[in-house]
Amino acid sequence: MISVSNLSKRIGDVQALDNLSFNADDGQITGLLGPNGAGKTTCLRTIFGLLKPNQGSTSINGIDVALQPIAAKQQLGLFPDPFGIYERLTPREYIRYFAELSGMSSHSAIAATTRVINDLQLMDIADRRCKGFSQGQRMKTALAQAIVHQPKNIVLDEPTRGLDVMSTRILRDMLGKLKSEGHCILFSSHVMQEVASLCDRVVVMADGKAVAIGSPQELCEQTNQTSLEDAFITLIGTDEGIAA
Repeated sequence: MISVSNLSKRIGDVQALDNLSFNADDGQITGLLGPNGAGKTTCLRTIFGLLKPNQGSTSINGIDVALQPIAAKQQLGLFPDPFGIYERLTPREYIRYFAELSGMSSHSAIAATTRVINDLQLMDIADRRCKGFSQGQRMKTALAQAIVHQPKNIVLDEPTRGLDVMSTRILRDMLGKLKSEGHCILFSSHVMQEVASLCDRVVVMADGKAVAIGSPQELCEQTNQTSLEDAFITLIGTDEGIAA
């Protein structure tokens, strides 16, 4: 479970987060939905400990990120940009490196790397260098790195950005599987179709605030709209920054 409580963060003259609060529960996919500049990425970076809030707190499975940053990060899997993987490494080397970085011993990291390679069906490319990989191969490798240490919580920042249709479908299927296994999944997006099809709960953000929280259906009912996109426009009062 990921908990955000009264989170505020100012970056220069911009109030990126403004008293933001929400929970992301185990066994659910929670989406941060908002236009560009709403504070979604700032929120995720604060949860992961990359930014320090000016006010409020975040906790991972009850562990305060500010007070116990290493322990909290060990409970998190961060899905990176698939295009930023180290091309000179093989997936096996890349995944094992991050397994050890998360605190695993060398022996445990080797075993965990083998397990996740099998789980994600990466056996045919596990010992090839990542240079020249397709989008789907990069995406699977990046996801394997995020879950190799078996974190209960997984954080993704606009995970389908830059992916082709097939890679996006593979990622969605994987997220559904992780959800069914009881993981807490939190991701940001401004893509309506993605949020509507994946999310159990949606945190609608604007100007660093949560303007509404609920399931896609609940948000539609709250605004008397028939689609999540129309509900979103009603809630934030603009159609700026929306992708279909």
